[in-house]
Amino acid sequence: MLNTLIGDVGHLSVIVAFVAATVAAYSYYMASRGRALGDTDAAWLRLGRGAFVVHSLAVVSVIVCLFGIIHGHRYEYYYAWSHSSNHLPVYYMISCFWEGQEGSFLLWIFWHVLIGLVLMRAARRWEAPVMSVFAGVQLFLTSMILGVVVVGNLRIGSSPFILLRDFMPDLPVWKTDPNFVPKDGTGLNALLQNYWMVIHPPTLFLGFALT
Repeated sequence: MLNTLIGDVGHLSVIVAFVAATVAAYSYYMASRGRALGDTDAAWLRLGRGAFVVHSLAVVSVIVCLFGIIHGHRYEYYYAWSHSSNHLPVYYMISCFWEGQEGSFLLWIFWHVLIGLVLMRAARRWEAPVMSVFAGVQLFLTSMILGVVVVGNLRIGSSPFILLRDFMPDLPVWKTDPNFVPKDGTGLNALLQNYWMVIHPPTLFLGFALT
């Protein structure tokens, strides 16, 4: 039976994260502009901080939804079907999370969120100019998993919450059973079924985020 609620919540969270990053980047830019003139606008600064906190909460929501789809073996979603399977232990399900491009971007975004929250408290008088750039980078990274159609076939980013039937609409099974859900996924790449692959990607993307 199809369960689209968790995917809808996840996709909505991506949109909220994108919009909040846009607001944060603009607000911090306006605050840093005032700072350059010798007067940091406290209202813009507060708005920037609030927007980045909302962005952070939305990113956590995206992560919870995507891992819930993988861990729950919800193979109606293309990401779970193409990267996981029933026999995988939990620690390899974690590797499934970032095996795909969307999951890798999400891992990068997550590290940025943690670093951004630290910078908001540690940057002090440099907070506005630093966070305006930082939130702008988050805006770009979040657009990579947005998966929103703008005009015609023009799509911004690739959503990790796309249903299998939407990703592969030409399969004959949809004609006989529109709600078909595979019993198992295709599984994790055998080369990634190693405990080092649970450790290596987070370390790598933490380096990207810090850079």
